[in-house]
Amino acid sequence: MDKLLIRGGRPLHGDIAISGAKNAALPELCAALLTPEPVLLHNVPRLQDVATMLKLIRNMGVSAERGDSPSDNGTVSLNADDLHTPEAPYELVKTMRASVLALGPLLARFGHARVSLPGGCAIGSRPVDQHIKGLQAMGADIVVEHGYMIATLAAGRTRLKGARITTDMVTVTGTENFLMAATLAEGETILENAAQEPEIADLAEMLIAMGARIEGHGTSRIRIQGVERLHGCTHAVVADRIEAGTFLCAVAAAGGKVLLRHARAEHLDAVIEKLQEAGVQIEAVEGEIRGIRVASAGAAQLKAQGFRTTEYPGFPTDMQAQFMALNCVAHGTAAVTETIFENRFMHVNELVRLGARIQVDGRVAIVEGLDGNARLSGATVMATDLRASASLVIAGLVAEGDTVVERIYHLDRGYDRMEAKLRALGADIERI
Repeated sequence: MDKLLIRGGRPLHGDIAISGAKNAALPELCAALLTPEPVLLHNVPRLQDVATMLKLIRNMGVSAERGDSPSDNGTVSLNADDLHTPEAPYELVKTMRASVLALGPLLARFGHARVSLPGGCAIGSRPVDQHIKGLQAMGADIVVEHGYMIATLAAGRTRLKGARITTDMVTVTGTENFLMAATLAEGETILENAAQEPEIADLAEMLIAMGARIEGHGTSRIRIQGVERLHGCTHAVVADRIEAGTFLCAVAAAGGKVLLRHARAEHLDAVIEKLQEAGVQIEAVEGEIRGIRVASAGAAQLKAQGFRTTEYPGFPTDMQAQFMALNCVAHGTAAVTETIFENRFMHVNELVRLGARIQVDGRVAIVEGLDGNARLSGATVMATDLRASASLVIAGLVAEGDTVVERIYHLDRGYDRMEAKLRALGADIERI
């Protein structure tokens, strides 16, 4: 099983390209199920979750081809004209929660679907009941039997129907499922309490390019007027704000000066504000080479920052672990409050193995920094989920001696060749 070996203490310099967003690419691959015409996606990241989703839709009968070269602009060609099996089996779904995104498109286009209850990271409860309730409001009959959601159209219906859907909580994948399903529904659908993440807005832009009629995406109220048919399109996946935020934290902790090409500062307002308060220099770069430039003197100049995770546009839960790693080597003490997932402090014990000083009380972690002078100490640590993996890599970059991060298959689910990008910036890191 692959591991990462990191020899800490090197600042980061240079520039790298931020890949397409995993959380946009996965629903956009499912959006191709809505049309029998060809769809061309650019900037699709090379990730394990993307490979799993491609395998899933190929299993349904979709033609899905991607280039073998890293220089092919991440292009994936899709055609769901011969889709013959509207089903997502457990064997392919068990490792990836985003597979539930196939439910809405399959039901909208074919009138029936069989999707296994999903798996994924063990970071807390992420129930699918909101998906079921919303699609039922649109005229679907859904039962859960033997670990599968079996969905059909209500008796006498040939299409889903428009509805007003208000979820009990903000749900990103729920919003995406309803958004895709509503494009082919009869009449108008209004999504209240919709998630506002940039990835949802990007999905909506792709659907509009396919002929969908959508307004309000990027806000908490989205209006969709259903159409009878969608056509093919060409679309480029938006840059991954979480990958960009992870590299911002890495440069902040290790020190150096880096340009993150394609990154969009407006998608990271909450994270950038905290980093600037911590003493990191960050500026948006516009023009032909769009991106974010970050400069840091390293841990000795950092000030620990407290924060509370919340839905977009607040501080993202997917950046909590990475920022905690930065706090571990900064001056001062900070409280980190996790409000989204109840089990998302599993990286704490591994950071403590490296010498971090962290106390957890329920959903609050108190991080006592090392005051910028002392160093973390390299050790063997184990990744427990996707973002926890990234926090351990950041800690390893600033630790004294060798750090070995095990179980990095978690990392490969969400970061496109992270060690190669860090090595290009001067880090001493290798996959073993």
